[in-house]
Amino acid sequence: MPNAVSPALTTRQLTLAYDRNIIIDELSLAIPAGKITVLVGPNGCGKSTFLKGLGRLLKPKSGIVYLDSTSIFKLPTKAVAKQMGLLPQGPSAPEGLTVRELIAQGRYPHQSWLQQWSTEDEQQVESAIAITELQALSERPVDSLSGGQRQRAWIAMTLAQNTQILLLDEPTTFLDLAHQIEVLDLLYELNQREARTIVIVLHELNQACRYADHLVAMKAGQIVAQGQPHAVMTEALVKDVFGLDCQIINDPVAGTPLCIPIGRKVATGA
Repeated sequence: MPNAVSPALTTRQLTLAYDRNIIIDELSLAIPAGKITVLVGPNGCGKSTFLKGLGRLLKPKSGIVYLDSTSIFKLPTKAVAKQMGLLPQGPSAPEGLTVRELIAQGRYPHQSWLQQWSTEDEQQVESAIAITELQALSERPVDSLSGGQRQRAWIAMTLAQNTQILLLDEPTTFLDLAHQIEVLDLLYELNQREARTIVIVLHELNQACRYADHLVAMKAGQIVAQGQPHAVMTEALVKDVFGLDCQIINDPVAGTPLCIPIGRKVATGA
């Protein structure tokens, strides 16, 4: 597993668009190396689009994404893939592909005409299967799995890639609460043990506050606030970004901000 210092990942005046529809407008952000950064914001605010820009899935309309000091679009694809793994929303696998075969695809950046499948590749695949507890499902077709099991398989493929930077777009989608915490704990442990730089898009604000070292709140393609969760997650910010009245208290378990929504039922006492 990697143990080198994570490369720096930054954007400078990054603008991302689909055709002429600008989603991210001149956004500059430095991702803290060796930390967990969590992106939060309402649907349609640009979180997933920004992650695609970071991961080179979407070419900028203008601005630059830097991996260390080099524009990410000037680097060879395999060179980027050896340093950065990306799990997008709703990935799909070819029909009949087994879990083990899917996970093995994470080793593609390490293959070449001279370097075919190696002992290291096999070890990384087995490690990813063990970490995500997929041993009993490893020979099953991916399309036969439940949504939660399938998500774990995709996470395992990303782990098998063995990169210092991980970008994950809503990795807890389709998972029940217990498995959500298992996945987030896994990412936390990878960060703590190996200083991997991890960027996660999450919807659940309390999970975001619990696991983030650096919290980034987005609205309409812009960064509204960023910093440690205690500095970012305020009642005023939740009202501004999400249009939701809430009360922020101290999480009695984690000691992080805990957002208590105030809906109409509570407000009216109905």
